[in-house]
Amino acid sequence: MSKFFKKLFGTLSDKPWEKGQITTDNYHQGKTFDISLQTSAVIVIFGVSTVLFTLVVTGYLYSIPLGQDTEYLLKPNLLWLNTLFLLYVAYFFNKITNDLKKNNFEKIKRNLLIVGFLSYFFLFGQILFWFQLMKNGNYVSTNNYFSSFYIFTALHGLHLLGGLFFWGKVFSKVNKLKKEDTIAEQKSIDALSLYWTFLLIVWLVFFLIMYVFNDTVIAWCRALLS
Repeated sequence: MSKFFKKLFGTLSDKPWEKGQITTDNYHQGKTFDISLQTSAVIVIFGVSTVLFTLVVTGYLYSIPLGQDTEYLLKPNLLWLNTLFLLYVAYFFNKITNDLKKNNFEKIKRNLLIVGFLSYFFLFGQILFWFQLMKNGNYVSTNNYFSSFYIFTALHGLHLLGGLFFWGKVFSKVNKLKKEDTIAEQKSIDALSLYWTFLLIVWLVFFLIMYVFNDTVIAWCRALLS
């Protein structure tokens, strides 16, 4: 515990005017946090994206009128399968992280390829589900429930497409590198893994609020507002 507090508040006790501290400071790289540029960029995207998704969910909860039927989405359906796709993506990224530690370079390439295929399957599943909704007469203009559903899934899909663009760049580099040089792309792979984890969390929140416990959440929000 004492080590924890020393590390936490150690900077406050530093004396930069002393010669010993000057020597220590000269060896410091100047970074506040030991994170890569790729991960820093992902964290910035987190902030902007979280605001967007929060606005959509908040607007949805505030705009559902009394008496609107929200019990629709064909249980069970493609949303369950798509959720499984994203869970598998997180699983394979975890395997990639372990493979990097063990220097299993062939498995890294294979698992990165699987991640890409699963992500494309997710997007195709979303588009197919949109067609199912429209075939049943449920459009963006049908009611607030479906307009929020379309907006949220479109935003999430665009974020996933952006992630796939960078996945393609990383995978093409890794695929061309020699086995021993694959480790050079670890920072990019770690950033991709973090980004997909964020997309999974956002999707699970959406899935629980607008699908699994939809009516319960709406009832709870209305009780708070009243």
